[in-house]
Amino acid sequence: MKKILIKNATIVNEGSQLEGDVLVEGEYISSIGNALSHPNAEVIDAQGKYLIPGVIDDQVHFREPGLTHKGTIATESRAGLAGGITSYIEQPNTIPQTVTITALEDKMAIANASSFSNYSFNFGGTNDNLEELKRLDKKACAGVKLFLGSSTGNMLVDDQQVLESIFKSTEMIISAHCEDEQIIRTNMELYKERYGEDIPMSSHPLIRSAEACYLSSSNAIALAKKTKARLHIFHVSTAKETTLFRNDIPLKEKRITAEVCTHHLWFCNEDYSEKGSFIKWNPAVKTAQDREALWEALNDDRIDVLATDHAPHTLEEKNNVYTSAPSGGPLVQHSLVALLEKQKEGKISLTRLIEKMCHNPAILFNIEKRGFIREGYYADLVLVDPSKSWKVTKENIAYKCGWSPFEGIEFSSAVTHCFVNGHLGYENGRFSAVRNAKRLTFER
Repeated sequence: MKKILIKNATIVNEGSQLEGDVLVEGEYISSIGNALSHPNAEVIDAQGKYLIPGVIDDQVHFREPGLTHKGTIATESRAGLAGGITSYIEQPNTIPQTVTITALEDKMAIANASSFSNYSFNFGGTNDNLEELKRLDKKACAGVKLFLGSSTGNMLVDDQQVLESIFKSTEMIISAHCEDEQIIRTNMELYKERYGEDIPMSSHPLIRSAEACYLSSSNAIALAKKTKARLHIFHVSTAKETTLFRNDIPLKEKRITAEVCTHHLWFCNEDYSEKGSFIKWNPAVKTAQDREALWEALNDDRIDVLATDHAPHTLEEKNNVYTSAPSGGPLVQHSLVALLEKQKEGKISLTRLIEKMCHNPAILFNIEKRGFIREGYYADLVLVDPSKSWKVTKENIAYKCGWSPFEGIEFSSAVTHCFVNGHLGYENGRFSAVRNAKRLTFER
């Protein structure tokens, strides 16, 4: 059994920063303390570095099966190690879509054979798979994903009766993409009349408007309250939506929770002139005022989780005109370091950042033995050098698509080591060829 002793780290965990050591034996954390030693352990001196739990990303699109020219479970989970992401929940809009139990298990098999980090998947709800959804084992996958806006074509759930039946029929977490379809279609027709197909990218947050987001989110929340469903709103993007969530009870007691994504905290509508389709996401990046409100809600616990919505497309696809350029972009490699920049700017404390990226996803999804630095937990651990500057370039981008909306930006922190179940999967720009990932398990 391999033993690794991480010495002299600043351990950032459960609301505190403490100097200390962590001993890893095999897949688990065996001891946490000061002046630890072991005669057979490989020693890593972490002086001056943060030791944090592995990041758990509750929303990624790794494009396999069916869209592997954009990315694969292998390539994107590997890139995530360079960003400190040791576990992820992947979404159902692949080809075939993950809307049957067979498709879910097929995807699990792909991950078992190729993923570099721990994995689970959301099952996709549609207008016609309610009976299949009812057969789900709540310990077998992370939860159910519903698209309440046509972000991914025919996965749109637009039958209100079906929607209510889904909310009534599952104890699992329902994660929802909330944008009102009718508002978006009406806006799109207006902008097509004005511009044709080549609509300015800056119009994206006007077409997929704040109104569209708020109406859909508020309707989903009203339905969850009516049916007593467990609802999680993905990628909140507007100031108005933040008023829908509460912060007066602990996360474990919440029936309605919210997520915000890195791009909505970093970019705003002023950036479309420079970044164009590279920051075209659904929901859209909106105003600086919306961005500020998201930070406020993240800090006061109305928003519970920080994620990426990693969704790569090729450069060729992204370089199309507005109506043909797909929405989404790659983020798993750069999310943590980007948010550490904001931490240095005073937008969020370091302990709060780790809470939102590591602890809370584990609590929210009831993930077993992950998300914290605790004895007996899996050794999903990340070392960060807070004073190591580096610039994002084509040469150091690990995504299969080969580009990043952060290209050209210099970050002042770097992930130096990333351990998955005790195995060092990434170290100073080098990836291990050995995989040690596991299927996530849930305490439900």
